[in-house]
Amino acid sequence: MAGLRLGPLLRYADGSSATVWVEASRPCAAEVRCADGATGTARTFQVAGHHYALVQVDGLTAGTATAYEVFLDGARVWPPSDSPFPPSVIRTPPAGADDGDGEVRVTFGSCRWAAPPVDDRDPVGADALDSLAARLAADPTAERPDVLLLLGDQVYADEVSDKTRERIAARRGLADPPGAEVADFEEYTWLYYESWLDPEVRWLLSTVPSCMVFDDHDVIDDWNTSAAWLADMRATPWWRERILSGLMSYWVHQHLGNLSPAELAADPLYAAVRDTPDGTDVLRAFACRADADPASVRWSYRRDFGRVRLLMVDTRAARVLDEGERSMLDAGEQTWLRAQALDRPGSYDHLLIGTSLPWLLPQLVHDAEAWDAALCRGERGPRWARFGEKLRRAADLEHWAAFPTSFAALTALIAEAGSGAATGAQAPASVLVLSGDVHHAYVAEPRWPEGTGPDARVLQLTCSPVHNAIPLSIRAGFRFGWSAAARALGRRFARHGRCPRPPVDWRKTGGPWFGNQLMSLTLHGRSARLRLEQARADGVLATVQESDLTP
Repeated sequence: MAGLRLGPLLRYADGSSATVWVEASRPCAAEVRCADGATGTARTFQVAGHHYALVQVDGLTAGTATAYEVFLDGARVWPPSDSPFPPSVIRTPPAGADDGDGEVRVTFGSCRWAAPPVDDRDPVGADALDSLAARLAADPTAERPDVLLLLGDQVYADEVSDKTRERIAARRGLADPPGAEVADFEEYTWLYYESWLDPEVRWLLSTVPSCMVFDDHDVIDDWNTSAAWLADMRATPWWRERILSGLMSYWVHQHLGNLSPAELAADPLYAAVRDTPDGTDVLRAFACRADADPASVRWSYRRDFGRVRLLMVDTRAARVLDEGERSMLDAGEQTWLRAQALDRPGSYDHLLIGTSLPWLLPQLVHDAEAWDAALCRGERGPRWARFGEKLRRAADLEHWAAFPTSFAALTALIAEAGSGAATGAQAPASVLVLSGDVHHAYVAEPRWPEGTGPDARVLQLTCSPVHNAIPLSIRAGFRFGWSAAARALGRRFARHGRCPRPPVDWRKTGGPWFGNQLMSLTLHGRSARLRLEQARADGVLATVQESDLTP
């Protein structure tokens, strides 16, 4: 009899269809049955000895919430008979959502180190996702997200828990490289079990649709920092298996669920993996191509929620690392992002750009990254270039600011997408850049030179971590980074690197806030409201800040 090893995860949902992801213990038929009669069935596919299915459910009714159950070969496996949680449900937006009548709630955050079992000590405090799940479970009628955006570092391949370390030691020994880090696909599955079998999180992901994108720790800290970094990694005996396994496991566990049913139907890789008894070699060949030629693959994607457009942007695998052509996004990715942002001007009221790395950082950090990038490309000669590369790796100087051309291009695109005059249609009410990575939360607002700015309200909304920690020294550094003294110091760095001034100025309008936290947007018509909540020690999500973004 097939058992449910992982899931279900409710991934995609629109007015009439949804996808539900599961892992089974053996090959089987996975079926989702909804209380309103809608159903979906899919055979599992095999990768590295594991059996997965992405079940498409059709025939849903717009504007409803229907409970669902999961069956494997006809036997019910979800919900468990002893589940303490309410039934998992699929909620569909109302029929008039595309006309701006509906309300869209988006909750987002990043950097979730797996929470330990409830009877173990938690070294980094209460898990914000656990706290959100507890609140929703306690009151199924309470306000809940329409979608959960997980903006990177869903798992930590390079910072494993004590229990995973013990499993690694029992399997291959810690003396074998890469030591107490994940080495292959099998060990990646342990991270997802540890993270997604957390009872509260498992239920939450079964009943709230989710969109995901990777960041560096999903593979390794500072993944694709520079060409020199990549060359050093490729020279190690363990890197190739790590990167291929990281890409394969990300495709299986995260990427597939990001796609709509139409995109899945048109995806040749998905068809090939399902059409063979064992898709391991097919998926591994894909990962090899993605590693050798990153521009051949697009991990970024678009989702529309009525008149809210979400563009989730890959800022890790799509990088161009050659110092002379350094770019956060390759040419194809840039073209795609521009096309999606400017598609059908006037058709959305809010543009959300999900990028794991913040576009706007504290000014000192921005200038330091731009300065370091100038050193690395040789503005001050070879000795400074060598120093710049060492500093870049040691201080994690690899955000948008470290790719000045890309920073300027994104800034120009935001201005164009947010301007009615530029598009010939009504400008959106807001363009909101959603990010994580930096283990604190803040709101920053850009200011363009007079007469060049967009009509839309533009904000950088950064929220991190969901469940992790930040040293006191780093907290102090980020607080200082927003100060006037820090800005003056940053300009000195920039002058030394002969860096031009950024195309926009910006100021912090909220934060910094530290703790395990989530941000939520409530978007209704042309209004947008932001709420920041932090997980308290008692597991309750407490509101720290709430404000109207488009008054």
